[in-house]
Amino acid sequence: MKHMNSEVKEERTSNKKRIDLFLVPIVLIAAFLNLFKIWTDEYANAYYTAAVKSMLQSFHNFFYASFDPGGYVTIDKPPVVFWIQTISAKIFGFHGWSVILPQALAGIGSVLLLYVLVKRTFGVWAGRFAALAMALTPIVPAVSRTNNIDSMLVFTLLVATWMLFRAVRTAKFGWVLAAFAMIGVAFNMKMLQAYMVLPAFYVFYVVATKITWKKKISFLTTATVLMLAVSVSWAVVVDSTSADKRPYMGSSQTNSVLELAFGYNGINRLTGNTSVTGSSHKQPAQTQQQTASSETKQNSNSSADSSQSSNQRKSSSSQKMQAPGGGNQNGMFNTGNPGPFRLFQKGLSDQISWLLPFVIFSIVGLFAGVKFKGPYTTKQKESLFWLAWLLPVAVFFSIAGFFHQYYLIMLAPPIAAFAGAGAVALWSMYKQHNGWKSWLLPGGILTTAALQVYIMSPYVSSIGVAPIAGVGALGVILALVLAIRKQRKNSLTNYLGAAAMVVLLAMPAYWAMTPIIYGGNSMLPSAGPDSSSGMGGPPSTATNSKQSGFNGMQPPGSSSGNSSSNNQMQPPSGSSNGGQMPGGSSNNGQMQPPSGSPNSGEMQMPGGSSNNSQMPNSSSSKSSSSKRKSGGMNAEVNKKLLNYLTKNNTGEKYLFATTDSTSAAPYIIKTGEPVMAMGGFSGSDPILTVSKLKAMIKKGEVKYFYLSGMGKGGQSDVITWIKENSKEIPSSKWQSTSSSSQQGPSGNGTLYEITLK
Repeated sequence: MKHMNSEVKEERTSNKKRIDLFLVPIVLIAAFLNLFKIWTDEYANAYYTAAVKSMLQSFHNFFYASFDPGGYVTIDKPPVVFWIQTISAKIFGFHGWSVILPQALAGIGSVLLLYVLVKRTFGVWAGRFAALAMALTPIVPAVSRTNNIDSMLVFTLLVATWMLFRAVRTAKFGWVLAAFAMIGVAFNMKMLQAYMVLPAFYVFYVVATKITWKKKISFLTTATVLMLAVSVSWAVVVDSTSADKRPYMGSSQTNSVLELAFGYNGINRLTGNTSVTGSSHKQPAQTQQQTASSETKQNSNSSADSSQSSNQRKSSSSQKMQAPGGGNQNGMFNTGNPGPFRLFQKGLSDQISWLLPFVIFSIVGLFAGVKFKGPYTTKQKESLFWLAWLLPVAVFFSIAGFFHQYYLIMLAPPIAAFAGAGAVALWSMYKQHNGWKSWLLPGGILTTAALQVYIMSPYVSSIGVAPIAGVGALGVILALVLAIRKQRKNSLTNYLGAAAMVVLLAMPAYWAMTPIIYGGNSMLPSAGPDSSSGMGGPPSTATNSKQSGFNGMQPPGSSSGNSSSNNQMQPPSGSSNGGQMPGGSSNNGQMQPPSGSPNSGEMQMPGGSSNNSQMPNSSSSKSSSSKRKSGGMNAEVNKKLLNYLTKNNTGEKYLFATTDSTSAAPYIIKTGEPVMAMGGFSGSDPILTVSKLKAMIKKGEVKYFYLSGMGKGGQSDVITWIKENSKEIPSSKWQSTSSSSQQGPSGNGTLYEITLK
């Protein structure tokens, strides 16, 4: 106890010292990577941005995180992050940057927290290097520059980690409760993903605390109960509220938060199964590859010549279908094939794995000589914590059936912590000529440089040979020189060690800057020369690098004067949804999964936006545009359609109804008017029945329906009924005819009117 008290006093004394001047540039780097030019992302991930617009309008919408101002359906995630985004928009005004700002600040905060966590035990240089590694991990700023949840989630889990470490140092049970309660808060950000750190929390507390087993079990049980209570608090309130007094829980099949948490946002992520109107399907690997290839072909610039665009698509597809050293493109959304080396496959490795070999060597050095029964030093205990965070999360991503590249930010803290702690530990072993352990430093440098060459090799056409050859040559030379000079102690050796660290961080730093250099994508954030496409892999050949997302789509009601369907892939015969993308919206002839393949989970974009949702108009497709509509759903609306709907509204609650969030979000963002996404974000939610729709029409809640496809899942009967009982509105009254437009969903959607007495 005296030792713990002295540690607390030491911490207080340390906090009174001057600011670490070496930390200042690291924080400035993090601020630049996370904040610079976020003001150019006008609407961010439009699915979530539309929700913020809706949440600003009433407490009812705010509490339930309603997607639409009418409170018809919620978004597919819990509300905590969106509460924060809404507060930010309330303070600074409703802008793309104001909903991104909380995540960008969380990214910077995570860098600072990791510095604090690592520095105290492993030393100031370990803290500095860990903070720098965190800041330069490419996927960290890529995600933090969007309004997706993961950056805030990681920050919250690091706050919980700080509380747990403090609980062990001070032997105060209150901090244990606070740490586990914070995980409960994180659960209300992204549900079960927050629980991925629990093995680390349990293992560390059991190993690090010097109390009886009875107390350990009692304390951990109590803390776990509190965590579960906090986790389900919002869910219990929502699920116990009458369904007619709240929005439908988006992306659930039973209108339940708990079902959403443990199904769609839980077990289904591991298994790759997705629920479509109550049934479960698993997308075959072949279908995933076809879909990834199809999505690649959508990334050509809309202003390019037709034949040139076709060639670009073929070139891009050819590049993306080849893994380094040969082999096929792996997995849906470029997330690789499940297996022990998945994190080293193209599409994932360049997001997170740049320092993994060095981390492995660091783990060997940090745990060298440790006996299973202990006793353990503080460094070994905290190393065990980071290892218990790293391994389960790495295993999950190695075997999971469905996730997106940006989820890999969950691996960034333990990798950065081991990079910082390991750099200091391996350097110490090297300088002390500590037997075989002195070879770990040059070995780690050599293998890490080799992996980085492997990661960069598919990008030779975009970044050139020089950086790849430079990293490889310098890595080999520095590792060999350090090995040769192992017995010498002078300043040159110190410079060589520092130079090696600079070399290993050079290309991650460049990759981390790519969302700024090439433009980012708020739907599918990723880093790399093709960061604007959100798909990973070699860069798109599009001429406008700032135009991101899936190009060539238009707002509902726009027609094309210069687009040819001949340049598009056609859906396979027998496609289950008539060539539609998720949500019932046609993808303008893009390739679709074969009949019977699922279309509710694997094909969805982050936040639930389907990948047909990029709808640039002439203003956003110009290369000179100062604002990026990278949310996938361009919030530029069809003004002629909007004017028609507004003029002919006779008091209806909803401006119009459509199959999914793709067509609804732009109008919600731009006007703040209620627009009903009948089937939720992807169009597959079993929300609406024919009888319920009849009742809504009779009550005068909705009369206009914009349909661009045949519907999907539980909507099929509803769509059929609408078409059989409605009056089609002539397109000349509402359809835009701008010659600069590209085809919208289904080329030409249809506007219907229904009035029942």
